[in-house]
Amino acid sequence: MKFWYSSAIVPLLVNETDTKYVQKILENDSDLLVWWGTEIECVSAIVRLERENKIDSDNIETALSRLDGLKKIWHEILPVEQTRTVARRMLRVHSLHAADSFQLAAAVCASDGQPSTLDFVCFDKQLLFAAEREGLKTIQR
Repeated sequence: MKFWYSSAIVPLLVNETDTKYVQKILENDSDLLVWWGTEIECVSAIVRLERENKIDSDNIETALSRLDGLKKIWHEILPVEQTRTVARRMLRVHSLHAADSFQLAAAVCASDGQPSTLDFVCFDKQLLFAAEREGLKTIQR
């Protein structure tokens, strides 16, 4: 099982440079672990592409349909007190945005205190740096 950051999920939804790369990762391990806000972050990324005229309305519908399909198989880390507590620590220790601190906290909590046992799929350099410092095994392009 791998923890998937939203930036790594979006190429599964829309055709991007990293699409083939993330498809291969998913083919090798189809157990996705995500933060509870991942769906909304992915929708935000998709509609931003539409506003920037990088995808059309047909591709929007396809991407949202793919997202709905992934939601059926992924496992979500819920916003429980432990995740909030760890996210607060992440903000004090690492230079992260609030949502990124929640994603990293969710991954750390999901590892049951053994972060080196969990792969973290992410394409954000700052978050990757923080994840590595937390002991997670990172998968990046």
